[in-house]
Amino acid sequence: MPSPLPQALQVDRTLVMGIVNVTPDSFSDGGQWYETDVAIAHGRHLLTQGADIVDVGGESTRPGAEPVSAAEELARVLPVVEALAREGAVVSVDTTNAATAEAVVDAGAAIVNDVSGGLADAAMGPTMARTGAVYVLGHWRGSPETMTSLAVYDDVVTEVGAELTDRVSTFLEAGVRREQIVLDPGLGFAKDAEHNWRLLSHLDDLAALGYPLVVGASRKRFLAGVVAPTVADEPLARDQATAAVSALSAAAGAWAVRVHEVAGTVDAVRVAAAWRSHR
Repeated sequence: MPSPLPQALQVDRTLVMGIVNVTPDSFSDGGQWYETDVAIAHGRHLLTQGADIVDVGGESTRPGAEPVSAAEELARVLPVVEALAREGAVVSVDTTNAATAEAVVDAGAAIVNDVSGGLADAAMGPTMARTGAVYVLGHWRGSPETMTSLAVYDDVVTEVGAELTDRVSTFLEAGVRREQIVLDPGLGFAKDAEHNWRLLSHLDDLAALGYPLVVGASRKRFLAGVVAPTVADEPLARDQATAAVSALSAAAGAWAVRVHEVAGTVDAVRVAAAWRSHR
């Protein structure tokens, strides 16, 4: 069957997914894009910088974040999705709620980005089968309130791969097509810095599962260990490290990278594409 991806995304390089957090409490930019008009304008800005996809989220998934109702989440994201999709943008929505996923796809979103891999809402599988949209299936082991305590692995690459494979099976059994599924190793979700770096250095093992990969390292705390100590606690100071991870992920064959700062990442993935083309 043909890919459900829009033709605009069927390109021979790693895609750049720009983040629009329509939340008051996201870890790196909480509240900055919370108002609907501001969020829409920010999405447009990311597109002018070269984003291929705009990923709109209405609920923070940072460690310790409290959940919001599906109704509140939808009130935050739906007008942003409608406006950007109406203008021709390829829109993804970051949600763990099946009801939200169905509503945003109806409103024009092409991708549902679920960090829980369907564990937060058992209805997500049947919903994605009905919509036919692209589904980013993330690895996780618990909610933001509990995930830190679950970061225990003997072999993080093998275990994440096995747990993703198990979740894929659940979605295939629900009627989701293989062509809809993209995998995300879930950096920072029930993982410490060592786990994150090991997953990044073994993206080829995860790619061997047979699905495209999204890498979402942007501004995450594990990057603090590789930036100047004087600014390590400032999420925005991690953008250059994020771009480096994006370039390496693209060189390793990632389908997309999900980032806050788009312009530098666009250059990074183009460098990686040029590198790969001359091997």
